Amino acid sequence: MDWREAILDRYVMNEIPIHLIRLSDMKIVGRNDVKNYFRNSFESFWHRPSDLVKYAVLSHRWLNEGEPTYEGMNVGTAAGPGREKLDAFCQRACECGMEFAWSDTCCIDKSSSTELDESIRSMFRWYENSTICIVHLAQSETIWDIKRDEWIRRGWTLQELLAPHKIKFFNAHWMPMTDDENDKAPGTELDGSDDILRVLEEATNIPCDVLTSDLGKRPMRVDERMTWAAGRETTRVEDVAYSLMGIFNVSLQIAYGEGRDRAFCRLIEAIMQTGDPSVLNWGDRNPARHHSGSRAFPESPSSFIWYRHQHFDFDQPLEMSMTSRGLRIPLVVLPLTVHSTPMFGHTKLTMTCLLCPTLKIQTTCLVSTTELIKHQYALGIVNYSIIGNGTREVLLMRGRSAGVLLFRHAEHFLPGYQPPQYSNDFVGLKFASPLEYKLTEWESFPHRSTLVVVDFPNVPSGSLFLH
Repeated sequence: MDWREAILDRYVMNEIPIHLIRLSDMKIVGRNDVKNYFRNSFESFWHRPSDLVKYAVLSHRWLNEGEPTYEGMNVGTAAGPGREKLDAFCQRACECGMEFAWSDTCCIDKSSSTELDESIRSMFRWYENSTICIVHLAQSETIWDIKRDEWIRRGWTLQELLAPHKIKFFNAHWMPMTDDENDKAPGTELDGSDDILRVLEEATNIPCDVLTSDLGKRPMRVDERMTWAAGRETTRVEDVAYSLMGIFNVSLQIAYGEGRDRAFCRLIEAIMQTGDPSVLNWGDRNPARHHSGSRAFPESPSSFIWYRHQHFDFDQPLEMSMTSRGLRIPLVVLPLTVHSTPMFGHTKLTMTCLLCPTLKIQTTCLVSTTELIKHQYALGIVNYSIIGNGTREVLLMRGRSAGVLLFRHAEHFLPGYQPPQYSNDFVGLKFASPLEYKLTEWESFPHRSTLVVVDFPNVPSGSLFLH
């Protein structure tokens, strides 16, 4: 095997679907068949294998029943409306000059847990590496019907919209919805060919410049990307998390049956390893119920809709790690004093920073005034930097910072507690009187969105200041 064949082998065996439809005879074939088909051409081909190995993928809304299966295609029993849709897709793929095509209905052997696991984890990449993604909108006649089409509200179709470099939309009758070759790269605004992008932007809340760009090369915050998935539906509840793996470039073990909340918490944990602090910028007052270790985990993508109300600049990754006590993150802790005002059904809190008395934060909680005095409060700044010249270090914070409201309990020692004995063997140390209570570790404030806006007085929001 020469070096060119090795490159082709590595690409085909790792970067394209496990099975494809060979359009010349409508047979399901494996990667070796694809490799053999392109081998002779690649020997005289001096470009990337992705420029040679071409295939089309289908994006669609599954029928309630009757979709062709892997087994049905192999034994020749696939029939009905699902097969008719597949044939129409393959016909359009042939017209685009493709020799191979892929559909999630019949190109995955779902009886193999190994293949199903690899397919779900790799699906974003398979769409990304495709030559063209053919989208069938079964409930649309014109571009303006897209907003009401079920395709726009499904969980898996989000990555099918974002991952491919080239997309072509077809309506219910398999007629092209535009005259452009690539609906992600339309003509000029003057000829109206960008109408489909503007409709997609309105329907998905994804900006046009994101729809037309390479998602993998574009830095996008976690909180913004999560809003794109808000409100989307999946048949299997775990797919709310699994369908987002590629969009966030993380990998999860597939475990159908674990439930939506557990799967989504595992997704959030994996995203936290990337260090993007915006994963904490969600605003639902109800954290995930199935993560007993921390209240910092949101319940679903819809929790991130709050991000639109507060924007932060994050200068560097944030170290986040799960411990047996919960989520651990480094913070600059500023002590707060609290003034409480009883309200109907809750307590209004006005918090003042001891180190910056002009900084005040207001919030509400369900804790009574008598309980409040048992706690200590602080503000933890998330987006800070430490800079130094080798001899000293200073703290760098923004005029508008992202903060976490913190509290901790002051617990009295139990009756009969014996304080440790003091030693006279240490020189220059003074010992305090025996402690009457101990403090627990800082925790995030309950009944509150994870991050709060901290506007330091007399400092422009985008400016940096030394502390």
